[in-house]
Amino acid sequence: MSFAPSRRDCLQLGLGTFFGGGLVASLRARGLAAEAVNTPSKAKGCILVWQDGGPSHYESFDPKPNAPAEIRGSFTPIATRLPGVQFSEHMTKLAGVLDKFSVVRSIRHNQGNHGAGNHYMMTGAPPRVPVGCGAFVSFHPSIGSVVSHERGAPAGLPAYFSTPSMSRSGGANFLGARHAPFVVGGDPNSVGFRVRDVALPETLTGDRFLHRCEIRAEVDTFRKELDKTAADPAVSLDEHYQQAYDLMNSKEAQAAFDIAKEPDATRDKFGRNPFGQRCLLARRLVEAGVPFITVYDGGWDDHVGLFESYKKKMPTWDSSMAALISDLHDRGMLESTLVIALGEFGRTPQVNKNSGRDHWSNAMSVLFAGGGTPGGQIIGATDKKGYAAVQRVLSPENFVSTIYTKLGIDPGKILYTPQGRPTHIVSDHTPIRELMG
Repeated sequence: MSFAPSRRDCLQLGLGTFFGGGLVASLRARGLAAEAVNTPSKAKGCILVWQDGGPSHYESFDPKPNAPAEIRGSFTPIATRLPGVQFSEHMTKLAGVLDKFSVVRSIRHNQGNHGAGNHYMMTGAPPRVPVGCGAFVSFHPSIGSVVSHERGAPAGLPAYFSTPSMSRSGGANFLGARHAPFVVGGDPNSVGFRVRDVALPETLTGDRFLHRCEIRAEVDTFRKELDKTAADPAVSLDEHYQQAYDLMNSKEAQAAFDIAKEPDATRDKFGRNPFGQRCLLARRLVEAGVPFITVYDGGWDDHVGLFESYKKKMPTWDSSMAALISDLHDRGMLESTLVIALGEFGRTPQVNKNSGRDHWSNAMSVLFAGGGTPGGQIIGATDKKGYAAVQRVLSPENFVSTIYTKLGIDPGKILYTPQGRPTHIVSDHTPIRELMG
């Protein structure tokens, strides 16, 4: 496809880029983004596995066996299905199915604390002001909220779920409450698992529930007659009530959340643990037509005792992720379902005095599977000691643009705030071409 800049393109890019030598590069980036957007999208849904805290790239997808001991750590690399490519020793199951997914080793950014890093990777927009490590911020709509806004919801279900909680920057911002995630708490691995607002309380019969809904509707009507101002703060609350009511009356929701109907063999394959069963629940939601699900997996901020921690949690995580990818493949759903796993950043090269690694945003690894993603690829590279991405260096914007493009959403589209202010979904809307298929 050819790309010819229009007069408006030139005006938007500004004469400064021309005199600074950046016009050609800017227009080329636009052309690449346009080509990717015009490529037919293959993904109908996305499962984002969020490793909150920042997983170590050394002890997962990017080991450095030839680095000094204080950098390489205590784990031994293992071979994968891709000749010459190694993963860390507890990644045995994913190493065996590398033909079904790709790993990007070269995404980097400059936000080295949890709040800012989370926001950047969850939205594709760097924070506009300094953000503290423990902050919950939303300067821009999250990926899931944009997908909800652009793709819409399936019959009887919301468009965006997060389980068991919402990430710090997983909210809707100016897109409004209807595009915030429906949070599915609880443990799907427990006997009698029930989702809040999907099943009626046992003490509340159908008739009693309908009667209460009728009373609430009358109160709402009365309140709205008293206050018809445009900036009614109760509107968001009303939307949540309506969403809960719709879910409790939705056969689709009841069926999607009835994880007990899965064969024991399938549940065992995913792992009889909270994370494994949440991955299985995410697959059921995609199967029901939900376009975006976040599986929030906390506990990856290993400043202390990283190696002992990884010995316990990594085999389970590895097994459940491999099961999710393989299950989707076996069902013929992987081609239409994008699966991603990452956290807000990687970990420091130097193992600290507490046998842990600290925050490090110069290097991180991201798993991409499905949605037309070619398998068996390692994209980009870090240096010999894993300090920084040095080959095919990519940004959070490239990462987020890839997701949108695969889901058939133009990452260069402009959204408008309630005040009428325009904002790009992503400022640099160039996807990662190697992942586009």
